[in-house]
Amino acid sequence: MRNKRSKPWIHRNSRFIIAGIATIGGVITAYLAIEKLTGGTVTCPVAGCEQVLESPYATIFGLPLALFGFLAYAGMGTMAIAPWLVNPGSQKELRSKLENWSWLLIFVGGVSMTIFSSYLMYIMAFEIKSLCLYCIGSAICSLALFILALIGNNWGDIGQLIFMAVIVGMITIVGTFAVYAPINNPTANKQDIYGVTTTSTPAKVALAEHLTKVDAKFYGAYWCNYCKNQKELFGQEAVSKLNYIECDPQGKNPQPNLCVAASIKGYPTWEINGKFHEGIVSLENLAKFSGYQGASNFDNP
Repeated sequence: MRNKRSKPWIHRNSRFIIAGIATIGGVITAYLAIEKLTGGTVTCPVAGCEQVLESPYATIFGLPLALFGFLAYAGMGTMAIAPWLVNPGSQKELRSKLENWSWLLIFVGGVSMTIFSSYLMYIMAFEIKSLCLYCIGSAICSLALFILALIGNNWGDIGQLIFMAVIVGMITIVGTFAVYAPINNPTANKQDIYGVTTTSTPAKVALAEHLTKVDAKFYGAYWCNYCKNQKELFGQEAVSKLNYIECDPQGKNPQPNLCVAASIKGYPTWEINGKFHEGIVSLENLAKFSGYQGASNFDNP
């Protein structure tokens, strides 16, 4: 006859599972963060992934959102394995305290990450209106961590747990809205998140005027960093001469119907003489594709 009932399976293995899920989430976010910080290109398995990863929501305080996600997953994984680093024989009391505190931190992290991920899923579905499998994968990991934090431990006071979840949730929501206030503020200059800072040479202005003359179209979105880089190649004055078509309904003078009619799948996209060229196109190639015969010393004043 057993004097003490054995722990449920989930209670015995929850920390292992949490550590494993945190590792998966960490790998996903580390990949996205590294590519963003090094200027690389993320391999997107589905169309529209690039639009999500290049949106203004993917950056916080000038750093990739994925970097903060990686730190969050690293923290959750560390809390999951922390008690294992303490000798249960000689430091039994310390290990017991560490288990209790780490469970609280795991629960707080799970609540916060799930709420924040839910907000990002809403933005992806209803604001950006594109699909990012990496983001969905990360959101699933966050939700799984929250569920495991909830059922993976024998919580004594459920009322205290609910109260904690409410407090953490409110703080997370307020913090999220504060971080994204510049984007969500209708009075902010949402139409030009990435302003052009470079100056134009006479050759760049001449090329821009020629492109407009031959009815070349530049399709983009106000939040697209690649579009910003394309505009930087021309400079402020030349950009104003281009036939730029804003595809996002929330941008300045949007014409999403034209983008849909042209079946635009990524930004930037150039339509020149009936042919489409996706991605950033060099000024030399734009001149070549459009039959430009003017001065080609674009970098010389």
